[in-house]
Amino acid sequence: MEKAIIERLDRIVEKFKEIEESLGKPEIIADQKKFQALAKEHKELQPIYETYMEYKKTKQGIEEAIEIIESANEDELIELAKEEKKELEERLEQLEAELKKLLIPKDPNDEKNVILEIRAGTGGEEAALFAQDLFRMYSRYAEKKGWEVEILSLNETGLGGIKEVIATISGKGAYSRLKYESGVHRVQRIPVTESGGRIHTSAATVAILPEAEEVDIHIDEKDLKIDTYRSSGAGGQHVNTTDSAVRITHIPTGIVVTCSNERSQIQNRIKAMKILRARLKELYERQQKEQLDSARRSQIGSGDRSEKIRTYNFPENRVTDHRIKLTLYNLEEFLDGELDEMIDALTAAEQAEKIEALARE
Repeated sequence: MEKAIIERLDRIVEKFKEIEESLGKPEIIADQKKFQALAKEHKELQPIYETYMEYKKTKQGIEEAIEIIESANEDELIELAKEEKKELEERLEQLEAELKKLLIPKDPNDEKNVILEIRAGTGGEEAALFAQDLFRMYSRYAEKKGWEVEILSLNETGLGGIKEVIATISGKGAYSRLKYESGVHRVQRIPVTESGGRIHTSAATVAILPEAEEVDIHIDEKDLKIDTYRSSGAGGQHVNTTDSAVRITHIPTGIVVTCSNERSQIQNRIKAMKILRARLKELYERQQKEQLDSARRSQIGSGDRSEKIRTYNFPENRVTDHRIKLTLYNLEEFLDGELDEMIDALTAAEQAEKIEALARE
């Protein structure tokens, strides 16, 4: 294992032992706030400590087996030592991989729900139909995972496409699985609107934002400009007869959110605030990363909405993710929500990149 990683593990062991000692001190036990904070840190470090202790014990076992192989006179004993050495080396390899994964900093947003935003891009009506396909794809994936999907805002076209949809996806680990989906998705197919049979290329943009709770993001009421208006559906017909649609402008950032799906102005305002909190959370976190320059931006899961991340090619029945150069030939199943193979590959690629970064530090 790389020297930099061993040094980091040694520091963690030292810290773990210090915390363990502190947890037994009467003055720490008396201060419940401090005690709970240390107990939480102790729990987080424990899997790393225990795995590293097993790693060191296994390594010592290999050295002892080598010593027997080199010094013993009995053939039977040498054979036993060789078998044990082989088993221990396999276990050491497993433990090394486990330790590297355990050292990867956890994304604090991984367990959060998701705000999903899909917008039709270049390609007119065909792009809107593709945006509808993508929304159905994520809805089907959520259904398979037992997650809930709630539409917050929907702007449809006359042919059943989607100009824009914003929805929440709620469920354990939703963000950890879907965070790699942000970016430009491109489709190549013969549109239903094309009579000549020519293949067209169009696109839709996907944004995956972690849902922000009120405790995460404080929004001052004086920073908001709230307008109400009468919502209208496709073709301009009035959906509601009252001014129930809500437009919220966050004055300091200029972020504008509209919501008109509900008949109640109160419900539209609640949903609009949910979207606004998520967008502000993303903005503040991005600004903080840029200011601190704390970590090199990973190619995988960068969340850059201008980045072309995937192509869906209907004539060849393939879907290609350009970040990890992975092509799957199951387009129909993929669009029906069978995303795990792709997401697993993206997760593995991100972990590999972070492990490489750990070794370089």
